Amino acid sequence: MKTLILVRHAKSSHSLGLSPDFDRPLNERGFREAAEIGRKLYKKKIPIDQFVSSPALRAKTTAELFSNEYNRKMKDILLIPSLYQADPDQFSKVVSGLDDAYQHVALFAHNPGITEFASSLTDTQVTNMPTSSVFAVNASVDSWKDFAGAEKSFLFFYKPE
Repeated sequence: MKTLILVRHAKSSHSLGLSPDFDRPLNERGFREAAEIGRKLYKKKIPIDQFVSSPALRAKTTAELFSNEYNRKMKDILLIPSLYQADPDQFSKVVSGLDDAYQHVALFAHNPGITEFASSLTDTQVTNMPTSSVFAVNASVDSWKDFAGAEKSFLFFYKPE
């Protein structure tokens, strides 16, 4: 069984107006909500074996806040450049390349791709994954290579309150 947990990065700041999109940091609300949602997953005993993130600052920081709640080291977050501005096909390629040693993977990325990918996985449709939201599915497969073609079950959709 493989579980994929999709996380849209937390709310970012536009206060550094001249910063490139890739380097936008989280704002105060983003820091707070990411930590809250990460804590919620941890308290509900939702396992995460591997944290995978876009290297963009806002996604990477969100992954770091989640990993802190799981008492994991930030250096263990796998950064995958192709997750920045990824479309659903790119998400599928990343997932198919995940290490089969991991059963529960949290993947941190951006809209619109993450919403489109989430909606493509099951009959449960989301029209928008707001910042810091989490969408999870699982599939009865032993290898991530088989995940895309497998029937998936919707597990949950959480968003900040």
